[in-house]
Amino acid sequence: MGPAFLLHSADSNAACRSERHRRAGERCRRNAADNQPTAPTGDMTSKDNPRFDLYTIEALAGDRVFARGEAYFRSGAVDIQGIEPGRVLARVVGTDDYRIVMTGQGTAVGGECSCPAFEREGFCKHMVAVALAANAAAGCEDGSGGVLARVRDYLRTKDIEALVEMVMDMAERDPGMFGRLEIAAVAAGADDKTFESQMRVAVRDATRTRGFVDYARAPAWAAGVTAALDLLAETASGPRAPLVTELADYAISRIERAIEDIDDSDGYCLALLAHAQRVHLDACRTARPDPVELARDLYSRETQSDYDTFRDAVVEYADILGEEGLAEYRRLAEEAWEELPARIGPRRGQDDRYGDLQVASILDFFAERDGDVDQRIALRAKNLSSQGAYLQLVEFCLAHGREKAALRRAEEGLWLFEDERPDERLVLFTADLLLKSGRSAEAEAHLWRAFEKQPTLSLYGRLRALGGEPAAQRAIGHLQQKLEGAPSSAPWSFPADLLITIMMEEEMIEAAWDVVRDRGASRSVKEALARASETTHADRAIAVYEERVEELAAVGGTPGYQEAAALVTRMGALRGEAEQRAYLAELKERHRRKRNLMKLLG
Repeated sequence: MGPAFLLHSADSNAACRSERHRRAGERCRRNAADNQPTAPTGDMTSKDNPRFDLYTIEALAGDRVFARGEAYFRSGAVDIQGIEPGRVLARVVGTDDYRIVMTGQGTAVGGECSCPAFEREGFCKHMVAVALAANAAAGCEDGSGGVLARVRDYLRTKDIEALVEMVMDMAERDPGMFGRLEIAAVAAGADDKTFESQMRVAVRDATRTRGFVDYARAPAWAAGVTAALDLLAETASGPRAPLVTELADYAISRIERAIEDIDDSDGYCLALLAHAQRVHLDACRTARPDPVELARDLYSRETQSDYDTFRDAVVEYADILGEEGLAEYRRLAEEAWEELPARIGPRRGQDDRYGDLQVASILDFFAERDGDVDQRIALRAKNLSSQGAYLQLVEFCLAHGREKAALRRAEEGLWLFEDERPDERLVLFTADLLLKSGRSAEAEAHLWRAFEKQPTLSLYGRLRALGGEPAAQRAIGHLQQKLEGAPSSAPWSFPADLLITIMMEEEMIEAAWDVVRDRGASRSVKEALARASETTHADRAIAVYEERVEELAAVGGTPGYQEAAALVTRMGALRGEAEQRAYLAELKERHRRKRNLMKLLG
């Protein structure tokens, strides 16, 4: 299992206490009270005073992860194994079974999970589910309830020799457990040299792939590596921390070498690299290596690693590096930065990759630390070889109160890239800035220039808002002219769809159907037009729906059949009863062998 999630304080969560969070909290409290199938009794929690603060849980997880965890909880996938004053142990059953430990109480929330998502991203859906289950359980603070307590009570009845035999019996059946005990036994009494040798062998054996590791074998391989890293983590804060630092380096190199031989669809390797880097960090925090040497090593890793294992190392290791190490880090970054050429405007045959973004990120850390906004702007202004880079610079200037600089840079970007396909985001951003400055004519000119080169619905909407009906007619005329020159081999390709969509917004339904007749349209646009014109062009709408029903029946599958049946019902409201009966009878005859469809059609 990876490093524990740090306790989260109430102060850092204050911004999240919005009305949305209040409603989410009330919803979760109701779920916790109503949906947990079995729960110990006790005084630890209640609906009004839950063990874990739900605002904090949602802020840590994010909306999407919180919703998925809530679904796990409602499905009864959580098996609480023990509740103690500062700790909840649970198992969550999903695609795999995962072990979760939740610590803290109220807004101080911590813990860890054995799933890959926790290693990659931190607070996961399984932790959300366990927090909700713990709130619902209202279990005993004294640890007297749950499987964990019962097992612990049973073990207390055994003498030491019996416990030793039980552990050895399990270890003989579990190579991973046996190896862990073997290393632990060596570490307990071995000298440093023996400990390092044994741990190096353990890491080497755990990371060895022995050929290609397919998807089915990847979880077991990752579990073995995790066990080896956990052994290192246990000694990272002790007297052997300097050795652990070197061993963590070795583990990282072994994992990076193994990546090419593993089907890592679930992201185990990146999670393991994060785990190993955390062990390295913890060991450095204890060992306190020479700050200048550490700075040189970390700088090299941060700027040259293929897997971003030490990404933002200057931030994570800042307290270990101290002022002396940070000064060396800064010196190395500044030397590299001076050698980089400025890149302004479109890349003319140059390599698209600008491989020194990490150097910029390092220097931005120092500039932010110094409160030097001008330097932070200059760092972003050195590589303006794309419209996206200009947009990022403009947004940064605005975020730091530099409105005039933002507008100047935005216009500069549009001018430099006027021969390129326009970036709609930069165009809209520039137009907004110009409008705020009272320069509406220039804003409109930029919008028209972009629309005529690469028309989009967003650009049309902005032009329509500025120019009213004349702007709408101008846009439609431009698209009609553009459509005349479109290749006939792709009759419904852009800009036909956009023209039809705009005509619908302008309530030019007949003209929109003419475009569909002459040039066709994508399925989604035809269906949207059909829905918009059911009362005025029912026959054409029915024809679109019938075509779609045939497509869905041919593809098959329950979702498709359900959509087809819904369309059949919709057509029934658009034509006479006799006509609908005849259509339905013919449809059933054509697809009579598709029993699931027949059931839905009735």
